[in-house]
Amino acid sequence: MEFFQRASGRPKRLGILPGTFNPITVAHLALAEAGLSQLDEVVFVLPRVFPHKDYSGASFDRRVAMLRAAAPPGCSIASATGGLFLEIAHECRESYGADTRLAFLCGRDAAERIADWDYGRPGAFAEMLREFDLLVAARRGEYQAPPEFADAIRTLELAGKFDHISASEVRRLIGRGEAWEHLVPEAVRDSVRQTYSPRV
Repeated sequence: MEFFQRASGRPKRLGILPGTFNPITVAHLALAEAGLSQLDEVVFVLPRVFPHKDYSGASFDRRVAMLRAAAPPGCSIASATGGLFLEIAHECRESYGADTRLAFLCGRDAAERIADWDYGRPGAFAEMLREFDLLVAARRGEYQAPPEFADAIRTLELAGKFDHISASEVRRLIGRGEAWEHLVPEAVRDSVRQTYSPRV
């Protein structure tokens, strides 16, 4: 794990917010701020390789720069070699130590993908939840955790409604020439405009 910005102190409870951040949105910030209300630190993690996506749009360096411009105080910014949650958790464990409790911050849609994924063997998801917790925000509905995982999967309350906000929606609006600025942090609007506006 390579850090581009690291919060001071040694957190006992660490929130992990992985993403493509193509670009970072106000929904990402809402997740981080909600995480900070329950945890000691939140780290934005930008994988160098995505398990299900290719790099397009902003370059890796541009994404890091946007994260540095927008991340709230108390947050770290890092890259991970792997892109799967378990790979990221192991890298965080190496960087933060065995005593730090890890929790991934995500929306309902991501939680369902993780829980329902075919890992090739029974019990794999339960094993993952011994490595980290999930803090899940509502996204077009609440996530209903299986009863046996209630201790490891908890609700993350956001300060507002962010269902309609995604990086892909920002890019779609820019491509159509429609208003998009309200969906990204003010600190990165100029960078987003330069990166994603259609070339004439």
